[in-house]
Amino acid sequence: MGLEDQLQRVADDLEVRNAVARIAQLSDEGGLDDYLAMFTDDAVWDGGSVFGVRKGHADILAGAKERRAAGTSGPGSHNRHVITTSAVRVEGDVARVRSYFLFYVECDKTPSARVVGVYQDEFRRSKAGWKLARRVIEKA
Repeated sequence: MGLEDQLQRVADDLEVRNAVARIAQLSDEGGLDDYLAMFTDDAVWDGGSVFGVRKGHADILAGAKERRAAGTSGPGSHNRHVITTSAVRVEGDVARVRSYFLFYVECDKTPSARVVGVYQDEFRRSKAGWKLARRVIEKA
């Protein structure tokens, strides 16, 4: 592997890690347009038995709106997604990421971890950068 290939691999890894972090931050504090822009048009968001499966932008947006209306996430919820221990594997224009997550509630008071689990993510490279194509959420 040449130097150019190694540099591209490192750049891809960092961009994907930043995309994982950005999605968590936007889920907690950002606007829904910015959040949705992180997904491919045909993305699948699999929240398991608690949140169900969402397919495509319109359905993913509807799910995000429901979670915000319920106070589960979003600005003012005082909840935070903390992502850690991410392992990234880039294969061309596809990246697979396995990350541990902790979901903290009442961060404005005494934060407590409500859920610990794993994100199984697949990202695709696009002209606009790496986009989330599939997320499967598994509880620990």
